[in-house]
Amino acid sequence: MSEQEKPLLIKRYASRRLYNTETSDYVTLEDIAAFIRDGREVQIIDLKTGDDLTRQYLLQIIAEHESRGENVLPVNVLNDLVRSYMLPGGGVMPQFLQSSFEMLRESQSKMMENMSAMNPMTQIPGFEALQAQQKAFLKAMTSGISGSWSGPETDSEAKPQSSEDLDDIKKQLAELQQKLSKLN
Repeated sequence: MSEQEKPLLIKRYASRRLYNTETSDYVTLEDIAAFIRDGREVQIIDLKTGDDLTRQYLLQIIAEHESRGENVLPVNVLNDLVRSYMLPGGGVMPQFLQSSFEMLRESQSKMMENMSAMNPMTQIPGFEALQAQQKAFLKAMTSGISGSWSGPETDSEAKPQSSEDLDDIKKQLAELQQKLSKLN
């Protein structure tokens, strides 16, 4: 199992501080949320008892984001979650949510594969910029919903784009539109 496939082990000390065992430093809940957004699985273990605290901390991350106004979960979904806890056996909600997120990740992955597969449009100048924009759009749209992103982050996605970069992209899009109209 590669380093990226193994869950990142975080140990919680008695002082409630969280310790990243890979980098040998302390981390915050925001750091853990960033690991997850980057596609890394985490496991949080209480150092003294050995209890797995992962679920508790993931729920705390969600609650903190919601309390800051980063409303990802609509009220009706939260109501349905609460109702599902009242049903004997927990109902079908956990399985439904897990299946839904798996389908979302698979769809993202297939869409990215289809975009880069032997596609004649890849020969058109400016297609790479369009593809990078599509990846950034999908990442922005799904970062609050899904913890796993199947596409790698490129250098252009990691840096904020300047107005020159945007002008260049607009120019490339205009050229692409002209070439597409000539093909029709």
